[in-house]
Amino acid sequence: MPADQLSTTFGALADPTRRAILARLVSGERSVTELAAPFDMSLPAVSKHLRVLERAGLIVRGREAQWRPCRLNAAPLKQIADWTGRYRDMWEGRLDRLDTYLNQLNTQEKKHARQPRRK
Repeated sequence: MPADQLSTTFGALADPTRRAILARLVSGERSVTELAAPFDMSLPAVSKHLRVLERAGLIVRGREAQWRPCRLNAAPLKQIADWTGRYRDMWEGRLDRLDTYLNQLNTQEKKHARQPRRK
């Protein structure tokens, strides 16, 4: 049973190495060797991460003679932003209510705090 695109994208983003690879691609195309440079792993291990990102649609791999550039495809990230955006208003409302409640507690605590004794 194939997973939906959102699940595939979240699955690909679940790994910190893959997120770091995507962060490196924000500035433009890179070769596999360039992408592998900061990681303490073999090129085949990096290639496995790239395959996961490619299956999720987060990267596109090209072919220019001997060079195999990878570039970021941000469309699946927009899908995640759209999905999480539906919940933003709800969470902001809840956080606003929590802030109001905490301010009320703080005000009550100051109001009922013990006054220092006068000598």
